[in-house]
Amino acid sequence: MTSGTVLHRTRLPLTIWFWAAYLVTTYTPGVSAVQLRRQLGISYETAWALLHKLRRAMVRPDREALKGKVEVDETYLGGLEKGLKGGRQLLEKALIVGAVEVRGKASGRVRLQVVPDASARSLTGFVKANVEPGAIVLTDGWGPYLRLAGLGYHHRPRTQGAAERATKILPRIHRVFGNLKTWLGGTHHGVGHDHLQAYLDEFTFRFNRRHTPMAAFQTLLGLATGVHGPTTYDMLYASESAR
Repeated sequence: MTSGTVLHRTRLPLTIWFWAAYLVTTYTPGVSAVQLRRQLGISYETAWALLHKLRRAMVRPDREALKGKVEVDETYLGGLEKGLKGGRQLLEKALIVGAVEVRGKASGRVRLQVVPDASARSLTGFVKANVEPGAIVLTDGWGPYLRLAGLGYHHRPRTQGAAERATKILPRIHRVFGNLKTWLGGTHHGVGHDHLQAYLDEFTFRFNRRHTPMAAFQTLLGLATGVHGPTTYDMLYASESAR
């Protein structure tokens, strides 16, 4: 039944997996490994590994690209530090680029990714991987984004000026960034760089299904049974051992 799936060779009862998936998808703030340990009566190590296996199952390989009108911008965790050129010099910060569909005054689907820098290669690469060609892409006036016009997108840069105006010219993606930072700091009390992308994937999965939590639960169980294949401890710790 579980051979070749994310549950492959699991020693945990399937009821534990189902309860974990249910809590992750239906509890509004999400759950941390510490909370899951308390809820299910398992060890912290088991809870941590279980959550990461579920996070891996949250990214569907064939998911549909964002379309229509899309806001794109970057942020970094820890808050804006004064004196950094354009807010884009990293120091010890992790740079995140995000995109969200514009649906009237509301937000549609979102995508989030850790990138090494704010270069054209990183930023346009993110857009190409996540936004459908022909979409209207709204950004600030950061130079690397200007290449989008030659890549099949209707690029509409907006001059930002003072940093405080970013939330006004690109309100939806900055609302997403604010919710992301609140979630990481509140539920998980901060996250290290090694596994940050996995947490972004969970946030994306939950955000895109925020109005249908039970459907999210059913979707996760479906994704966790054959789409990705088994996840080993070596895979979970690969980013740490590679540093």
